[in-house]
Amino acid sequence: MALLEGKVALVTGAGGGLGREHALAMAREGAKLVVNDLGGSRDGTGGGHSMADVVVDEIKELGGEAVANYDSVATVEGGERIVQSAVEAFGQLDICVNNAGILRDKTVSKTTEDLWDPVIAVHLKGTYAVSRPAFNHMKERGQGGVIINTSSTSGLNGNFGQANYGAAKAGIAGFTRCMALEGQRYGIRCFILAPVALTRLTEDLPGMQDDSMKARLDPRLVSPLVVFLGSELSKEHTGRTFYVGGGRIAEMKMVTAEGVTKTADDGIWTAQEISDQIGDILLPE
Repeated sequence: MALLEGKVALVTGAGGGLGREHALAMAREGAKLVVNDLGGSRDGTGGGHSMADVVVDEIKELGGEAVANYDSVATVEGGERIVQSAVEAFGQLDICVNNAGILRDKTVSKTTEDLWDPVIAVHLKGTYAVSRPAFNHMKERGQGGVIINTSSTSGLNGNFGQANYGAAKAGIAGFTRCMALEGQRYGIRCFILAPVALTRLTEDLPGMQDDSMKARLDPRLVSPLVVFLGSELSKEHTGRTFYVGGGRIAEMKMVTAEGVTKTADDGIWTAQEISDQIGDILLPE
């Protein structure tokens, strides 16, 4: 029996790149798919139906079942319609993969409001706008479920020239960790994905034009992890963050050093005392 037989999965931004590969990989494992894509350019402008429709046709050619949805994730109403499209088409939603994204890269000093707001709206608000109705559906249905949210090393580690994108992606990670705690009592597992792949969002970055780099960062190399997380094989691992790309899969964690403690009886720290003990306060390099 296929790993996702009998499951219904929703993937946002599934008209190309990582989202397309996630949708195809889950369809091959027996899931029924809702393929969401606004059909716009990588900066979020424009729209159309062709991107989502092509992927739906690809899934059907594999012998699977799929429907298209063209709503924007950036509004609460759009997020609700996306989730409702799964319920209307297939009667349920078991797996939600928030993958939709745009880029408007600039350094902080050049990041104007019109570059900041749309990136936050699509990535951070969009993840909330789809996750909340998906979570509530899974909670009310009482059969558990999986929500996989796409973060990035740009948010978890930082990246030059991507303050807006990094802020949104770091917010997604925090949002998902909280949701994972809330979902445990309902059997809803939540995961954070930090993928590295060559897509239309990354194709013009330095070094990405090299043929060996294109092969090494094929988005298909990310999707097996999404299949694993969406399946019952991941049932013991909710709340975790996974780096994935180029054939490598690794858990990522925020860690706290043991540090040093000064009790109330010893008085308040002075700046000089902190400087003197900074080696014990910091994590090892």
